[in-house]
Amino acid sequence: MNKHLLLGFLMLMLFASVPSSSQDLPRYKRIVRHLSSRKYQGRGYARDGVRKTARFLEKEFRKAGVDEVIRQPFCLDINTFPDRMELAVDGHKLQAGRDFTVREYNPALHGEFRLYHIDTLHYDFQRICAELNRPENHGAFVVCDFWFPYRHRRDFAFLQNPDSSHVGGMLYTWNEPLKFYKAYGERVAELPTIWTLASALPANAATIRADIDQRFYPDYQTDNVIAKVEGQRHDSCIVFTAHYDHLGNLGKKVFYAGANDNASGTAAIVMLARHYVRQRPKFDTYFIAFSGEDAYLRGSRWYVEHPLQPLASIKYLFNIDMIGDNNPELHCEPSDAGAWAFPVLEQLNRQGGYFRGLKLATLEEKSDHYPFAVRGVPCIFFENEQGDAFQWYHTPQDNYKTVRFDTYEPLFRLITDFVRHL
Repeated sequence: MNKHLLLGFLMLMLFASVPSSSQDLPRYKRIVRHLSSRKYQGRGYARDGVRKTARFLEKEFRKAGVDEVIRQPFCLDINTFPDRMELAVDGHKLQAGRDFTVREYNPALHGEFRLYHIDTLHYDFQRICAELNRPENHGAFVVCDFWFPYRHRRDFAFLQNPDSSHVGGMLYTWNEPLKFYKAYGERVAELPTIWTLASALPANAATIRADIDQRFYPDYQTDNVIAKVEGQRHDSCIVFTAHYDHLGNLGKKVFYAGANDNASGTAAIVMLARHYVRQRPKFDTYFIAFSGEDAYLRGSRWYVEHPLQPLASIKYLFNIDMIGDNNPELHCEPSDAGAWAFPVLEQLNRQGGYFRGLKLATLEEKSDHYPFAVRGVPCIFFENEQGDAFQWYHTPQDNYKTVRFDTYEPLFRLITDFVRHL
């Protein structure tokens, strides 16, 4: 063989064996680490973290070489906790985020309060109401296990109604790890709710002292960050989505880094953008980093009401959320219109050996694919559940130390294999 042809062949084989830079795991890790750093304060609203993140993502998409980056602004009302966050039980200080947290709609709370423990073994609601009506119990916090009120919804709805009850608030105990479970704080409640670890609240605890500040931001402006790579065809498009927002702060010292939820998914769509810049896609391809997901999907809900391209033109949408884990089975949640893709993905997965299995799940209203799914868009939600990192989501421990990177590369290959077949 001609030595020049041989050299060319060897170079071709060499480059073919080297993963594309868009699959560069070190680069992916750097983006996850950056997004989950203290600089962005949990990518929330009180300390401008979500806006700083939007600016960073715009720069990353531009560095990737995409054809266009668009900021789609929208407004939301949001309750936050950026300042004092202190709680003591009988004089013993608890640690915010680890020993206690508050509901997302909590008002500010300052002062010392008696505790009234619900007798769950000998539950008698009439007796409880009579005891809470005693003058010494006015303004007391009602204490019980988190799950107990679900069995007595009407009773606890009565207790939490300021017009019918004299209680000062609710204190629910939770097993470890303690989660800031939701972030829908579009309002401020009249009655405060505190969650504590059961181990942090002795059975005979008599009082709590609280110094908890909150700030409510009406009409807070945030942005969906949208990048576009032009394809060979413009009649249809492929869409990749991930939410970049997270829970923000719990006081001055604690923030929710959200390395798994969802720096992992956000970094993945940046890397996919790099890939499709270098390997031009068949169809126009969009990469949407949503804000407001942890605030009741508000960014994606806004987008489907104000789409930048007709929803009917979306050939397929992939929503990537919480993939920073190591379960060898991948959670897949397709829409009704997108269900046809699951057996195709299963076949590609078997051929490529990417995951031990793909787990088919029922559509739920829990991430940014849902507003698209209910409008008939063919889409699928990818998440890695029940691995070593999963237990830490919505806790301060979801950080760069606990996030795992096993899922990124096989998911990247599975997705790009699928898109090639469209």
